[in-house]
Amino acid sequence: MRERRGFSLIELLIVVAIILIIAAIAIPNLLRSRISANESSAASAIRTISTGQVSYIAAYPSTGYSATLAALGPPAATGCPATGPTSTNACFIDYQLAQAITAGTAKSGYYYGMGSPGLTPNPGYTAGAAPGVFNQSGVRGFCSNEDGVVHFNPAQNGAPTTVSATCYGYAQLQ
Repeated sequence: MRERRGFSLIELLIVVAIILIIAAIAIPNLLRSRISANESSAASAIRTISTGQVSYIAAYPSTGYSATLAALGPPAATGCPATGPTSTNACFIDYQLAQAITAGTAKSGYYYGMGSPGLTPNPGYTAGAAPGVFNQSGVRGFCSNEDGVVHFNPAQNGAPTTVSATCYGYAQLQ
């Protein structure tokens, strides 16, 4: 009789089939976990922006709230300059968040927008977050106004919410 070495083709196919079945079960759960993590990060970033806005209006009362995310952040990725913060670069949020204003520059799968009434001093703001790629990096959108309450849109397939009345219409995040 001949000595048998290795595995037969059928045995290898069975092992590959089992691996594919396990992957088919595990990959959707992994994607849902990543979406959940991105959404948590976006809600936290909206809270950070709201805190930055409170600090900004306290530091620059003649300006009011910041009209842009860039004004809340530092001027460069290296951080706040040695000369200190200014009303155009207040250094209250990190550089990556301040620059995440398009889907291409998204932070943790989300990009952000800021809306304001355009008055001087600026009496309000609406900060919004939207998934960079809907249903891949996230599903829900988040927003907050000068009251600091974070609201969410259960299916944000578009630009971040930057209109105050629209944000107030969404459910509050618990």
